Amino acid sequence: MYFKFGVDTFIWAEAYGEEHLWIIPKAKELGFEVIDFAISNPFTFPVEKVKAELARVGIDCVCTTTLTPETNPISPDPEIRAAGVKAMKKCVDICNELGAPILGGVNYAGWGYLTKKPRTEAEWDWGVECMREVAEYAKETGDVTICVECVNRFETHFLNIAEDAVAFCKDVGTGNVKVHLDCFHMIREEKSFSGAVKTCGKEYLGYIHVNENDRGIPGTGLVPFKEFFTALKEIGYDGPLVIESFDPSFEELSGNCAIWRKFADTGEELAIEGLKNLKAIAAEI
Repeated sequence: MYFKFGVDTFIWAEAYGEEHLWIIPKAKELGFEVIDFAISNPFTFPVEKVKAELARVGIDCVCTTTLTPETNPISPDPEIRAAGVKAMKKCVDICNELGAPILGGVNYAGWGYLTKKPRTEAEWDWGVECMREVAEYAKETGDVTICVECVNRFETHFLNIAEDAVAFCKDVGTGNVKVHLDCFHMIREEKSFSGAVKTCGKEYLGYIHVNENDRGIPGTGLVPFKEFFTALKEIGYDGPLVIESFDPSFEELSGNCAIWRKFADTGEELAIEGLKNLKAIAAEI
């Protein structure tokens, strides 16, 4: 089965900036067809220079972002919610400028924001309202699909499983909000990889990160990639599959993601070996 594999800029850069333009040709050189720009701060992202380098190199791109406690759409503080909408609209602008069809990530709540309680109806309503405003802006200004990433219980209490993410997309109701699945989170929260894919179906599955259960080299751990890829083939998923992990030298990101040991000498080695493994598995489907 042919899949379009990509790589996340987190493999090389903790906070992507102008000094990281070299990552774009490097991703293509390594055999990836898509690059995922992890946007840490949309207001400082070097969009013009990135656009020019993408055109020079000739590689497709998508974008992801993670909102913060200061830009949290499910905060009880309306000013913080408004800041979240502003940040997301800026991310949409970046996608429009780069021709990126997808804006994924933890873009519906502050990443790591936990109340130590289950999600409330008020939080759901705030999240839906904010996302609807952003999604309508995306429709008015271009053709970006916003994909909400289900992440594990230690990183959010808001969207942990595909079923909840699909319900969120339906409540937003704009038609351009879909689900972002990530194998690292799925193996902690879902009952079944194929079940999660079928819950989304082709209508709601918009984006995928193909990460191993320990964030190590994909294909060396517990994630049932063959089952996962078979389910993707069955629903006709034709979007990118992107490896997202981190260089072992990153301190802040590794701390935030609780990565305490090395899974490869470099992030690049992890990406190279992961791509080789995933292509071999896909070839068997």
